[in-house]
Amino acid sequence: MLTIHGVTRSRASRVVWLCHELDLPFRQVPVIQAYRIGNADAPDAPPNTRSPDFLALSPAGAIPVIEDEGLVLSESLAITLHLARKHGGPAGPQDYAEDALMTQWSIYGATAIEPDALTILMLHNRGTLQSADDVGIVADAAERLVRPLKVLEDHLATHAYLVGGRFTVADLNLAEIVRYAQGHGALMEGFPAIRAWLSACQDRPAFQAMWAARMAEPE
Repeated sequence: MLTIHGVTRSRASRVVWLCHELDLPFRQVPVIQAYRIGNADAPDAPPNTRSPDFLALSPAGAIPVIEDEGLVLSESLAITLHLARKHGGPAGPQDYAEDALMTQWSIYGATAIEPDALTILMLHNRGTLQSADDVGIVADAAERLVRPLKVLEDHLATHAYLVGGRFTVADLNLAEIVRYAQGHGALMEGFPAIRAWLSACQDRPAFQAMWAARMAEPE
């Protein structure tokens, strides 16, 4: 059985969501980020990204990591693309061209959107805007996101989904990245096609199953 190392309140959410889409059984080991606990090195600390056992599995000390029939794989996008290729079905690529396009969109999200979207998540969505500096940082991040989000918006204005006219792992990967900036209403207001697409992705039963598990975890 597939093993996912990482709590769902992390990029492991992408892997958990995909497993539900694929009806793929999995076992989840709730490795938590070391920065979220007081003393990650304490003998009674929960399994975390600085635990020796986890570092032996993943020297980078980052979640998620999977174990899949002897394969140990890290990096959430590499994991989701691997599982989609391996298990096929509508969520995975049907040919080499689709595989390339799914990889393209996933990498685009990770490089062009995710860094600034994460800034918004950390400083805006959680209501932690407490200084003029933070307000400026969020404003700059939102301004930088306009260009890459416009690329996504233009594509989705004429396509229901990113690749092949159906929901695929590319949509899943991008939806989880764009979600980080979803709470910035002023930014998202300018992208109606993205908002409609994101709503369709998040209405899926597999997303709802992942989200319920995520919300059941401690913050």
